[in-house]
Amino acid sequence: MTFRAPVQDLLFNIKHVANIDQLTEIPAFADAGYDTAQAVLEECAKFNEQVVAPLNWTGDINPSTCKDGVVTTTPGFAQAYKLFSEGGWQGLQHPTEFEGQGLPKLIGAACTEILHAANLSFALCPMLTDGAIEAMLTASSDAQKSTYLSKLVTGEWSGTMNLTEPQAGSDLAAVRTKAVPQGDGSYRINGQKIYITYGEHDMADNIVHLVLARTPDAPAGVKGISLFIVPKFLVNADGSLGARNDVYCASIEHKLGIKASPTAVLVFGDNKGAVGEGAIGTLVGEENRGLEYMFIMMNSARFGVGVQGIAIAERAYQKAVSYARDRVQSRSVDGSPVGSPIIHHPDVRRMLMTMRAQVEGCRALALTAGAAYDAAHHHPDVATRAENQTFYEFMVPLVKGYSTEMSLDVTSTGVQVHGGMGFIEETGAAQYYRDAKILTIYEGTTAIQANDLVGRKTVRDGGALAQGIAEQVARTEAELIAQGSASAVSIAASLTAARTAFLDSVTFIAAQGKAAPAAAYAGSVPYLMLAGNLMAGWQLARGALAALNLPAGTPEHSAEFMAAKVVTAQFYAQHILPKTAAQRDAIVHGSTSLLGLDLAAF
Repeated sequence: MTFRAPVQDLLFNIKHVANIDQLTEIPAFADAGYDTAQAVLEECAKFNEQVVAPLNWTGDINPSTCKDGVVTTTPGFAQAYKLFSEGGWQGLQHPTEFEGQGLPKLIGAACTEILHAANLSFALCPMLTDGAIEAMLTASSDAQKSTYLSKLVTGEWSGTMNLTEPQAGSDLAAVRTKAVPQGDGSYRINGQKIYITYGEHDMADNIVHLVLARTPDAPAGVKGISLFIVPKFLVNADGSLGARNDVYCASIEHKLGIKASPTAVLVFGDNKGAVGEGAIGTLVGEENRGLEYMFIMMNSARFGVGVQGIAIAERAYQKAVSYARDRVQSRSVDGSPVGSPIIHHPDVRRMLMTMRAQVEGCRALALTAGAAYDAAHHHPDVATRAENQTFYEFMVPLVKGYSTEMSLDVTSTGVQVHGGMGFIEETGAAQYYRDAKILTIYEGTTAIQANDLVGRKTVRDGGALAQGIAEQVARTEAELIAQGSASAVSIAASLTAARTAFLDSVTFIAAQGKAAPAAAYAGSVPYLMLAGNLMAGWQLARGALAALNLPAGTPEHSAEFMAAKVVTAQFYAQHILPKTAAQRDAIVHGSTSLLGLDLAAF
């Protein structure tokens, strides 16, 4: 099956849900309107469909390898990465002063989805580089920016983040990697990091590692972590590459999915480098503020991983539809003739509609969040920036947590649509399922996202932000009712019920967060899933409202496309939003049974 980028749906959401025209009122994005988005997405689709997507299956059956510390990526990856960099795709949303294109994150997120849908393993390298760029833009010195940023933005060099260690896992307070000052502004870094995506590879000339480590006198715990830039090759004063630094790949992991992406074990300071014992690094910002700086990169990566979930689900949906159109088996009850494909079966259509609605809902959610990020960072009005920043921060754990859990549902359903053939690797459906699993784990598990949503985003302000967002949902309900069509009124009714379940949960979480925290956090993941469900359904409802209100003959979208947007939103409202009632009950009433079993009984 040939991958086709969902350009039309991305552009619809960019214009009618994320409101790109409002972004053009911001001076930084005056020339980045709908026409620009259309031109960029069409070129992005062409590149990824022709160059990157054909390597997806190849990477699964012929993954990256490591021998004597040298990693060789899947055949074709290095050439594709060279074309990716030369095309300016790495710098799409990064500042022009560092050779980027300065486009909004809204357009960048759409292109990111296309790239990851084309080839998830390949796209991980640019995604980690994006995070490194954002962290360095915020926290690094002018000298560091001058040395590294242009090379990262153009894709000539790639970036990584090095957090996890064998004994630490997600508990960064347990990080042991040491950084000893040398008296000349540099540090010697010694330690081991694991699960480092593209920690070693043959696609870029240099790899810029951002590394969490402790200085000798650092306080214990997360308050004693600093952030360092540790390049694979040192950089000379004239910008050329110098000696090999003392950082080496000990091995790469053999994984369930994303096999072509080299996940490295990195050793810093094993006396193998030309520079002597200990890798040479430079401090980013101030000592002991490393976790603060790294969270910039992590939040970028978390949003990106959520988009990955949407991307892999889109790819699975396309493959399932293609198979259902071709596969003939049994006669359907819909009156179609013998020999009709299985897409005529009502339950196959239920599965396909569920996949479609979930993908389109999460896509609309992510693009809306991307537009909020742009306004938060570039709008001239301080109050508007602050309002969009809080909205974006609330949405990040939902984009990451809900969209990646959704991707597991959709890719699993994709296997089910194929029946027994889905269990056979040669059909390709299983690869999407395997690739999707990691998305709920890395850059913070679903539970970590849920804890963030409960603690920082709900309990901290007594639920005020969540309630404010619910008021925005209520305004959409009123607009749907005013529109008056049967579809709009039906969607509004389901949205109202889901919003009520959300507010009940917010009230419970806010009240119990300090009084009985175990009870609040017992429902953290159901709360995240409820909130994500509502927010995705809300964005689909906004899209349906736009489709219902647009005049006939709108040039960029056909009448058939508009009708499909309404039907998909109505399906989501009737089949997926009702899950919020059960999720609310589990949150509000379920903590006693969840915590009631004695630990010895497990």
